[in-house]
Amino acid sequence: MTIHATLEETPQAGFLRGYLETLGLLERLHRLLLDLIKDEFERLGILEVNSVQALLLFNIGDSEVTAGELKTRGYYQGSNVSYNLRKLVEGGYMHHERSTVDRRSVRVRLTGEGRRVRDTVAALFRRHAEAMEARGLIARLTAEETNTTLKRLERYWSDQIRYIY
Repeated sequence: MTIHATLEETPQAGFLRGYLETLGLLERLHRLLLDLIKDEFERLGILEVNSVQALLLFNIGDSEVTAGELKTRGYYQGSNVSYNLRKLVEGGYMHHERSTVDRRSVRVRLTGEGRRVRDTVAALFRRHAEAMEARGLIARLTAEETNTTLKRLERYWSDQIRYIY
């Protein structure tokens, strides 16, 4: 039995169809976001940092965090955080320092070069936000409602991981 056959037989089919569409959109939007960053960096001749690393630098901002905090704070969702951190440290985009209390823990923060990458991503996002607002593509209230819905979805998924599995 295909999912479409199942969808047609249930009273919740409309909601399930919408939920599946949302999942597909989230996946495609994340890939598009990475492509937007990649294209901007190629246009500017910044080739040493990939889009995942640039987004990581943007999300860290002025914070000083451990690798573990990157995931718990939602700054980084990938499974290869150690690889990307190592590459960013080797490239001079991040400082890393072992904790004096727990030698297993490493704290990271942006260097001046890392801040320049962060600022490039911030400028791209600012330009996009201004253009969308100017063209009336997404109203502020619509964006707030969308964010509220996505936060509820995030909370639900997090609860599923923490408490059910």
